Amino acid sequence: MAAFLKPVLLGLRDAPVHGSPTGPDAWTASKLGGIPDALPTVAAPRPVCQRCGQPLALIVQVYCPLEGSPFHRLLHVFACACPGCSTGGARSWKVFRSQCLQVPEREAQDAQTQENSLAAEDWCEGADDWGSDTEEAPSPQLTLDFGNDASSAKDVDWTARLQDLRLQDAVLGAAHPVPPGEQTALSPGLPLFLPYYICVADEDEYIDFVNLDHAHSLLRDYQQREGIAMDQLLSQSLSNDGDEKYEKTVIKSGDQTFYKFMKRIAACQEQILRYSWSGEPLFLTCPTSEVTELPACSQCGGRRIFEFQLMPALVSMLKSANLGLSVEFGTILVYTCEKSCWPPNHQIPMEEFCIIQEDPDELLFKSTSFY
Repeated sequence: MAAFLKPVLLGLRDAPVHGSPTGPDAWTASKLGGIPDALPTVAAPRPVCQRCGQPLALIVQVYCPLEGSPFHRLLHVFACACPGCSTGGARSWKVFRSQCLQVPEREAQDAQTQENSLAAEDWCEGADDWGSDTEEAPSPQLTLDFGNDASSAKDVDWTARLQDLRLQDAVLGAAHPVPPGEQTALSPGLPLFLPYYICVADEDEYIDFVNLDHAHSLLRDYQQREGIAMDQLLSQSLSNDGDEKYEKTVIKSGDQTFYKFMKRIAACQEQILRYSWSGEPLFLTCPTSEVTELPACSQCGGRRIFEFQLMPALVSMLKSANLGLSVEFGTILVYTCEKSCWPPNHQIPMEEFCIIQEDPDELLFKSTSFY
């Protein structure tokens, strides 16, 4: 019996973030670039590069509460935007998980006289279910709302409930998070990419509209440079079942992995994020021992599971008003605590784990303009 495949949701770049959203309007939104928003009672992460000591730039912020959990849940991915550092592995990339208890409806109503536009809506109403699995019931499932899907924004009215906490002044060499409740001016030298909201789409919606012509064109260019027997590679891969079991061949395994990656993203080449909580990552290059030897959660000692990955199209979308900022990668695989543990009264973001896979052929992606 074939294994049940976890659903995959795609993150796409949406509208620019205008102004400085506050409260839940800020931290319930997923975005790329900008300033990391902090959950109430939790310090804002402000990591620095372990190679050059400079502050890391926010790459993405993903709001992803687990279904049935009383916690709001926010993930931040940072990277060093200094030349040469983004390819420095884990020392130049950091992932943090923040959680805080949801505010009970009655408590929110009691605080209405002190807060602007306090509401008593159900959190995540209308959100997409990112972890539902009707055939199995493992750990908590995920309910994720990217918060700014143009097709569903009118159905979800996020209103301010609590005071917004912002990223504080970044001090070179300082790796400590900003204490909750403090708010100071941002350092003019803080590396920032222009912020855009991320909207969500179900990958299955694209299956009927797959057009592999572009992928085949790119791969033909790859064949000319590398001397690969593309006909054999195509016929072999297209004949595989869902388990992607490859027969022995003279084609290098790395080329098979690369083609599988290209084939899968061909339906939606502009995807910048793939989300599949407790699902399977889409490898760009052959996985190393890192994947099978994931470090345990530093807090509870439990195992980590795959949650989402950043895609090559994101590289060209990270734009900055600060000249000289850039980040290069193939794909970034993010793994988080399976239990999503969070001790009582904890106020410091927990560091999670990521694997960086370099692009085996940067020209294939750099030559493609998505916007």
